[in-house]
Amino acid sequence: MTTIGLIGSGNIGSTVARLAVEAGYDVVVSNSRGPETLADLVERLGPRARAATAAEAAAAADLAVVTVPLKNYREVPVEPLRGKVVIDTNNYYPDRDGHIAELDDESTTTSELLQAHLPDSHVVKGFNNIYVDHLAVLARPAGDPDRSTLTIAGDDASAKETVTAFLDAIGYDALDLGALAEGWRVQRDTSAYVTPYATPGTTYPDWSARPAGADILRSALDEARRYRDM
Repeated sequence: MTTIGLIGSGNIGSTVARLAVEAGYDVVVSNSRGPETLADLVERLGPRARAATAAEAAAAADLAVVTVPLKNYREVPVEPLRGKVVIDTNNYYPDRDGHIAELDDESTTTSELLQAHLPDSHVVKGFNNIYVDHLAVLARPAGDPDRSTLTIAGDDASAKETVTAFLDAIGYDALDLGALAEGWRVQRDTSAYVTPYATPGTTYPDWSARPAGADILRSALDEARRYRDM
């Protein structure tokens, strides 16, 4: 069975871990504070889950998920992820991460930063454009008319196929945006960020979830603008 290694186990990470366990995957969870702080999460996830250091989770992973605050991306272990597919959930929030010049001037994107840090890994952007509460409840079996779609972007076609298969297993379709550089289309504050999965007329933090298929995502993507164009 494929093992999912999570580098970071906050809201998104723990939700992905739960969906993976429910789909029959083994998961290894980690955070910056140490495995002992994840005992409650592991207990909730059950016997398919264990806690480890970030380096150990990376080494154990057949497929890795990096879900740390962007400001900490340089702390992601490099060597254990060599040659592996890595899903990057990062978003850039300057009030949390501090200002990053190359993101402010849009000369690169968040996932391209991680790819540069992990030059021998295959980074695929994913899970970054959906609110965690919606991610937790919108999973549906393949063929369900209310199945939702998540966007992915990456420079390696085989890696994107791997991620698409994982998304399918945990209850979501995938919409391929193209190269990592196209990840800006689902960054924070764009039309395809979070709101496609929110029921119209509801507002944060009391958004109710609605299924969002590929057509809804494509419509939102057509409206995407870079920050400098807003």
